Amino acid sequence: KRFKVTGTGKILRRHAMKSHNLEKKSSKRRRGFRKMYDVAESDVKRVQKLLRGD
Repeated sequence: KRFKVTGTGKILRRHAMKSHNLEKKSSKRRRGFRKMYDVAESDVKRVQKLLRGD
């Protein structure tokens, strides 16, 4: 459940830093953690390999 593949084949990931010490982070920053973000171009091949199970 770390990654989500969209209908067009893009791979999305959740934001890091969301698990603890949230009281020290601003509300604006915490709201940003809710979104899904694209996996970086440099990591796409690596993640696809993981998802395939090679």
